[in-house]
Amino acid sequence: MSIYNNVCLHTYGYELPPHVLSSDDIEQRLASVYERLKLPLGRLEMMSGISERRLWEPGTRPSKAAARAGKKTIEKAEIDPQEIQCLFFTSVSRDMMEPATASFVHHFLGLPADCLIFDISNACLGFLDGMVMLANMIELGQVDNGLVVSGETAEELINSTIRTLREDKSINRKAIKRAFASLTIGSGAVALYMWRCKAESIDKPQLRHCAWRANTD
Repeated sequence: MSIYNNVCLHTYGYELPPHVLSSDDIEQRLASVYERLKLPLGRLEMMSGISERRLWEPGTRPSKAAARAGKKTIEKAEIDPQEIQCLFFTSVSRDMMEPATASFVHHFLGLPADCLIFDISNACLGFLDGMVMLANMIELGQVDNGLVVSGETAEELINSTIRTLREDKSINRKAIKRAFASLTIGSGAVALYMWRCKAESIDKPQLRHCAWRANTD
């Protein structure tokens, strides 16, 4: 467990993609598979609780999505981008293997050359890990502030999963369960500006503790 006394969650921003894809829409695209396996319609929403997810315009890169959320956050916080001291990109989705997708976000936001940037990848926990990493650096006095961003693009995985399920005639009821998670994801972007607590941020929420567990059995 870590304990923090000086970490303020200053401002957040997000960007919702323009296109809505419902669970019913996905099942309609899988109608032939459902019919062959005798699966009832509505099971995707029933089992996940997800009625719809959002998708970007084709070709939208994770860095662009993350930068949109970052720009909103910077404007909402009323801060100068040149004052930001570090940037962590924490998505599962990336523009490419290297360079770090954080470098593209850094460019789009016009952050300073001495701003520390890198990617953090840990599946669905990446954003939380980015918060903890930044909180540690703030608490230790290594930086005064930073921006954690994420931009997920689900379009390719959803479409490829549907295509595989439709084309692979060996798929059975047991095998389709392994593809279930890939049909629940969606796209979106979020950013969080964190800084060292100051008198003028007394009304802002603070990060006081964090704890972690692993179950790899």
